[in-house]
Amino acid sequence: MNQPDQTISDRNGKGEVLLSVRDVCVAFGKNTVLEHLDLDVYRGEILGFVGGSGTGKSVLMRSILRLIPRQKGEIRILGEDYDAVDEAKKIELDMRLGVLFQHGALFSALTVRENIQVPMREYLDLPKPLMDELAELKVAMVGLAPDAVDKYPSELSGGMIKRAALARALALDPDLVFLDEPTSGLDPIGAAEFDELIARLRDTLGLTVYMVTHDLDSLFSVCDRIAVLGDKRVMVEGTIDDMLSFDDPWVQSYFRGKRARMIPDRKQEPVMPTDPALMQASSQKSEAT
Repeated sequence: MNQPDQTISDRNGKGEVLLSVRDVCVAFGKNTVLEHLDLDVYRGEILGFVGGSGTGKSVLMRSILRLIPRQKGEIRILGEDYDAVDEAKKIELDMRLGVLFQHGALFSALTVRENIQVPMREYLDLPKPLMDELAELKVAMVGLAPDAVDKYPSELSGGMIKRAALARALALDPDLVFLDEPTSGLDPIGAAEFDELIARLRDTLGLTVYMVTHDLDSLFSVCDRIAVLGDKRVMVEGTIDDMLSFDDPWVQSYFRGKRARMIPDRKQEPVMPTDPALMQASSQKSEAT
């Protein structure tokens, strides 16, 4: 079984492995997209998953979520091999995962409230008043105004759609959240605020985040570790500093190119939210502490 070309960061002391991918292969006909791929995601971290166009970043995420089949390999979630457990355990594991797809994937005929309640209705048996209360709580949690809960997706801006979709991903209080290009289509301020939201939710809820992204700002500002996909497998994983020192032409051009040099050190100077709902949520959190 192949390991990444270089595992730079020492894994000692990183704690529980929440997601383990071993020797995974995915092919579409004769086209092999992923081959002998290994990856670990640790509890409490934000992992950024990057790679060139067409390398299979979203394919791996969808394979982990069993939305597309894999030809080979083992995927363990919370220590459990999903393929080996019974149906009841599969449901239990499914409930501990949340997903935000690239364009939100909200149901257009449902309100934000009803979209958030979809996983509740699928997995839980709760009275409607309680589901309504939970939906309103999730809306507040992602920084949307209270009246957004009864709006339809067509009435929302792009940034609001992303937040509503994130609220749905958090509906069942998951341990592990998958984000597919979460800042794609957002302006720089909106993207920075969304990054801040993800970091804050990780800290307050104890989330683990698997983020497929091409956004260098996100990688520099909120990701604890980064995994780079290349040649059908994870070629390197580590911190931003590790990426900057890794001797590979694509990695160097990506992390040291013109676009990367334009990024301020947002880890040192956090972006303050300008969205009124986020400002209120941030203020309430400060008062609580």
